[in-house]
Amino acid sequence: MKHIVFGGDGFVGRHLSEKLVDQGEEVVVVDIAKSNLPHYAKARHLHVDVTDAAAVAAVPIAPDDMVYNLSAKMLSPIQTRAKRHDFFFPVNYHGTENIIHAMDKAGANRLVHFTTDMIYGHTVFCPMTEDHPVSPLGEYGLSKLKTEELAAEWRAKGMSISLFRPRLIIGPGRLGILVKLFKLIDANLPVPMIGSGKNPYQFISVFDCAEAAYLAWKGGVPNEAFNLGSLNPPPVRKLLGDLIKDAGSKSFLVPTPGWAVKRTLDFLDLLNMPIMDPEQYLIADEECVLDVSKGERILGWVPRFRDEDMLIAAYREYRAKIDGRPATAAHAAPAE
Repeated sequence: MKHIVFGGDGFVGRHLSEKLVDQGEEVVVVDIAKSNLPHYAKARHLHVDVTDAAAVAAVPIAPDDMVYNLSAKMLSPIQTRAKRHDFFFPVNYHGTENIIHAMDKAGANRLVHFTTDMIYGHTVFCPMTEDHPVSPLGEYGLSKLKTEELAAEWRAKGMSISLFRPRLIIGPGRLGILVKLFKLIDANLPVPMIGSGKNPYQFISVFDCAEAAYLAWKGGVPNEAFNLGSLNPPPVRKLLGDLIKDAGSKSFLVPTPGWAVKRTLDFLDLLNMPIMDPEQYLIADEECVLDVSKGERILGWVPRFRDEDMLIAAYREYRAKIDGRPATAAHAAPAE
């Protein structure tokens, strides 16, 4: 049996691939990129674009292989309105479709697939369990929701597909939209919040994501969807306040009327000058906390990393890069 990791050179994929290699498993990384990663000493790499159906079909998948799909286009860099569909759907939806068709042709029937919590849209109830209503607010969430609908079709045909819906994934090597925040703090500038900052904000560690994918395989790839998020996320005000204090910055937090900021961002988006994606700012002042207890009940998965530690670790990695230092402690210590 092999582990075929589509997107295995990416953010979550590289950590999953490394974990599998360390466990003595045979790993094939399928990605358009190949970084200088130590696990390639034992893992095979195939250069494949998931949007190319013929190339995906040529991947040597065997009937008993375990397949993971971690290939995706994310919300960073920010796209203008007109470009969003063509940016997200080719990889997120059609790439997934190509992978499932290749699995079907090969007789493989086990898949771990990552989607997003942004399929939920606005909060209807909190904490948000996996049966929360789905109503994505943009093309990114919609592209991921369509892959879940695709998964449901193939489950009915006999495939076992575990779906994961992570919050904002954070960890070494990926800063994304956080860079804008870090630049404000570096410059000792005010840090505006959308709303009062009393609502919690929840991250999920890249290491916890890789562990969840690994446990899904170990757990027999249940036909279930699982939320991925931290435990006990703090209010935005505390999360950012602790970061500013740790950075030694003179920045201060500025609460704003959430409705006014959102309408301003809507207007900028309409002018094709987006500062944030609507899927990010439209829920920024809502109680968007994922209930992750299902992962513990079924897979034995419990998130290990705290939001405060993850954000501070990300800032320190950002500073190390600017200062030309190695980011030796770029990951947070596990929560006790």
